[in-house]
Amino acid sequence: MPVTPTPPTPTASRHAVPESRRVLAVIVMVPLLAALALWAFAWPATRMAPRDLPLGIAGPAAAAAPLEQRLTSHQGAFEIHRYADEAAARTALQDREVYGAVVVTPQGPHLLTASAASPAVAQLLTQAVTSQAPAGKAIPVTDVVPAPAADARGTGFGASVLPLALAGVAAGAVTSLAGLRGGRAVTAVLGASALVGLTGAALAHTWLGVLTGNWWAEAGVLALTAAAVAAGVAGLHALLGKPGIGLGAFLVVLLGNPFSGAAGAPQLLPEPAGLVGQWLPPGAGGSLLRSVAFFDGAGAAGPVLVLSLWAALGVTALALTGRRSAPAGTSAPEAPVPVDAAPAPAPAP
Repeated sequence: MPVTPTPPTPTASRHAVPESRRVLAVIVMVPLLAALALWAFAWPATRMAPRDLPLGIAGPAAAAAPLEQRLTSHQGAFEIHRYADEAAARTALQDREVYGAVVVTPQGPHLLTASAASPAVAQLLTQAVTSQAPAGKAIPVTDVVPAPAADARGTGFGASVLPLALAGVAAGAVTSLAGLRGGRAVTAVLGASALVGLTGAALAHTWLGVLTGNWWAEAGVLALTAAAVAAGVAGLHALLGKPGIGLGAFLVVLLGNPFSGAAGAPQLLPEPAGLVGQWLPPGAGGSLLRSVAFFDGAGAAGPVLVLSLWAALGVTALALTGRRSAPAGTSAPEAPVPVDAAPAPAPAP
C-alpha cells in the first residue's frame, strides 16, 4: 500500500515569535549598551578631582604645619606624607609613594613633581601649590621624574590602554570561537600575548618614544597584560559559553578602560571607579607599565599580582575544561541509520 508523504511543517509561523523577540531584544539592548558605555566613559571623565592623592611635605615641623593645614582644608583631596628633608621627599617620588612634595625652606616653598607618574597630577599640584603663594612671589617647581619629551602630556600613554585591551579580547575570543581547548587554547593565548607585547614595545618605545625604560621589561609588561585579558576572556567562555566572551569584553573594555586611570591617576577618579579599575587588567597593566617604564619597577608588586591572578585563573579554566572534553583518539558512536519505509513489493512475475 503506498505511503502518503507527510507534508512539511511550515516554518514561518514556527519562527515568527522567536524572531520578533530577537528584534525586540536588539531594539532594547542597543540603547542600553549605549547608555552604559556613555556612563562608564563620561562619568569618570567629568568627575575628575583629587581624592586622597598622596602628597609629601618636607621640612621642619613648625615651618611645614601652616602649609599642611591649608592643604588639608580641602576635605579628602590630599593624603599628606611627612618627610624630614628634600632628599627623603625625592626618594619618595622615585619610589612612587607620592605624586609630588612641597619642601619648606627659609626662602619659601619648593614644589617637587613627577610628571612621569601623571602629567595631569603634576599640573594640578602646580596650580594648587602656587595658588597658596603670596602675590608676586613665584614658587620654584622641579620635575624629579619627567615624562618623556615625545609624550609630555601623557596622551600617548593613556591612549595605549584601549588597543591593548582590544587585542587581548580579540585573542581570547578568536581562541574560543576557533574551538581550541585545553593545552592548545593555552598555547594560542600565550603565544598571541607574547607577540602583542613585542609589537607594542616596538611601536610605543622604538617608534613613538612614549616609553623610555628597559625595552624587554616593557614588552614583558605588555605581554602579561594581554595574557591577563585574553586568558580571562577565553576562560570565561570555557565556563559560560558565548556569554562569557561578552562578559569579558564588558569587564575589560566598558569598565576596565575608563576606570584604569591611565590618562590621569586612579586617585582622580570618582569612588569606587579608581579602586575597581586597579583590579581589572587595563588599570593594573597601566600602573605596572608606568612603574617599569619610568620608575625602575618601583610600585610594581600590586599590579603584577592582579595581572598574574587574571592570567592564572583564565589558564586554569581552559585546562580544566579541556580535561573534561572527550580524550583524543576516541570516536563518537555512529549515529543509527534511519529505517526507511517498508520496501516496495517485488514486481509480479
